Amino acid sequence: MRRTLVLAAATLAPLSFAAVTAEAQTAATFPAPDATLARLWTLGMDSSQVQRLGQVLLDSIGPRLTGTARQKMANDWLLSLYKQWGAEGRNEQIGTWRGWRRGHSHIDLIAPRMRSLEGTMLAWSPGTKSKDITANTIVLPRFADSTEFVKWLPQAKGKFVLVSAPQPTCRPTDNWTQHATPASKARMDSARAEVNREWGGTSVRGTGYSNALGTGSLGMRLEEGGVAGVITSRPKNAWGTIDVFETYNTKAPAIALSCEDYGLVFRLTENNQGAKLRINTDAELLGEQPIFNTIGMLKGSEKPDEYVVLSAHFDSFDGGSGATDNGTGSLTMLEAFRLLATAYPKPKRTILVGHWTAEEHGLVGSRAFTEDHPEVVSGLQALFNQDNGTGRIQSINAAGLPNAGVHLREWLGKLPTEVSSALNPRIPGSPSGGGSDDASFACHGAPAFGMGGVSWDYGTYTWHTNRDTYDKVVFDDLKHNATLVAMLAYLASEDPSKITRERATAADMAPQGRAAAAGGAQGAGTFAWPTCQKAPRKTNPRLR
Repeated sequence: MRRTLVLAAATLAPLSFAAVTAEAQTAATFPAPDATLARLWTLGMDSSQVQRLGQVLLDSIGPRLTGTARQKMANDWLLSLYKQWGAEGRNEQIGTWRGWRRGHSHIDLIAPRMRSLEGTMLAWSPGTKSKDITANTIVLPRFADSTEFVKWLPQAKGKFVLVSAPQPTCRPTDNWTQHATPASKARMDSARAEVNREWGGTSVRGTGYSNALGTGSLGMRLEEGGVAGVITSRPKNAWGTIDVFETYNTKAPAIALSCEDYGLVFRLTENNQGAKLRINTDAELLGEQPIFNTIGMLKGSEKPDEYVVLSAHFDSFDGGSGATDNGTGSLTMLEAFRLLATAYPKPKRTILVGHWTAEEHGLVGSRAFTEDHPEVVSGLQALFNQDNGTGRIQSINAAGLPNAGVHLREWLGKLPTEVSSALNPRIPGSPSGGGSDDASFACHGAPAFGMGGVSWDYGTYTWHTNRDTYDKVVFDDLKHNATLVAMLAYLASEDPSKITRERATAADMAPQGRAAAAGGAQGAGTFAWPTCQKAPRKTNPRLR
C-alpha cells in the first residue's frame, strides 16, 4: 500500500519545546530547543518515505544477491535517489564475485503420487536449461569413512540425492511446549537432537565432506559422481520457514525443499515406495562480475576530514526479498540520509551513507572500504550500524570505547524524552566481533555504534529465509529508526569535540561481562579486542 506523503512544518512550543505536526499529531518533548532536531523529527515521523522506498526496493528490485544484475540495479537506484536529493553519490567497485541469474524453479513429486513441492534452487545453482529432469531419489546413507562413501557413489549416479536431516516434526518447539504432554515433548526433543547430530558436522554421515551453508564440498563431490541433483532442507524452528543459502555445484542442480515436503520425499524414499521427482529450473552462471559499495555524501562545511557514517549492508540472499536482512537496515540509513539532506544539507562534519556489498560472505564490502579509505577510519567521529531486522531500536553499543559512551550519553540527552527513555545505551559496550559491518571499523578501534532492536522473531521467521518479504517489515518501527539515526548523526556532526579512542579494559567491562555471562555469553574475563580481517576481492568459496 502506498501512502500520500504530506510534508508538515514543525513548530516549537515556547515552554515544552514540543515539535508537533497538525496532520499526524506526532509529538516529541525536547529537553532544549533545537530547530534542526525538531525539523528532523517532523520530517521523519510525519513525512516518512520508508514505505514508498521499501516497496520499490523489496517488491520491484527484489533481493540483492552479491554479483547479480539485481544488486547492480539496486546500486544504481540508490544513486538516482541521491541525485534527486541534491547529494553526491558514487558506486565504488571493491572486487568481483560470482555472477548468477535466477529463473524459475518447478519441482514436482510424480511418483508414487503427484504433488507440486514447495522449494526453490539454492543461490548460484546450475539450472536444467528449462528442461525436465526426471529421476528417482536416494538417501545419503551412513558411512564408516570417506573411502566407503566413494565406493557407494556409483549407486547415486543419475539420481536425486537427499543430503539433509529428516526432521521428525515440522512443528516449532513452542507449539510442542504448549500442547504436548511432558513425556511426548521429551521424546520429540530427543528425536530432534539425535537426527541433527546424525546429519550435522563437517563430515556428513561419515562422507568426509560438508554441506556448509547449502551443499558445500559434499554437493561438489556428488556432482563429480554424476548425480542428477542434490536435495536439501534447512528448516527453522518456526512454521513454514527454511534457510535458502548457496551451492558451488556447476552441473547438478541444488534444491532447497520445505520441511514438510523434504520429509515427505525422504520417507517415501526410505520406505522404498518409488519416489520420483521432476525438476525444471532456469538459471545461468555468469562467472566473476564486478561488485560495488554505494556511497552517498554530504560534504562537511567545517571539518570535512572528519566523518559520520550511516552503515548497513545492502546485499542479501534471495530465497525471499531480503526484506529484514538487510533491506530494513538499508532503508533506515537511506531514509536517515534523506532527512539529513533535507534538514541539514551543510553538515559540520562530512556525513556518508555506506551501503555495503557482500556482507553475507564475510563483511567483504565494509572491510574493503576500510582498506581503501583509511582516511575515513582515522577521521571517524561516529558510525551507526543496523542489521538485526525490522524492530524498533532499543539498544546502542558504544563499541568498547569509554569516551564514545560519554558522547553517546550527551547525544541521547538532547533527544526527545519519548525516544531517549526507551533506549538502553551499552557503555562502554564491546567492539563487534564480526556479526555485522560495524566490526570492520571497530577492529581498528574506531567509534562504531551497533544498534539493536525489537526481535519480531527475526532469527526464526525472516533471517535468510523464504519468508523474508515486504509484508514482514514494520514500517512504524522503521520510521522511528530512521528518524533516530538522523538525529544522532546530526548531533555527532555538530559535537564540538571528537571522540577519543582509549579502549575499555576487562575491568571496565566486568559488570556487563557478568551480565552477559549470566545470559550465556562471553564474559569480560575472556575478552580480546578483535583483529581486522582482510577483505577477499573475489569469490571466496565456503565449502565446509
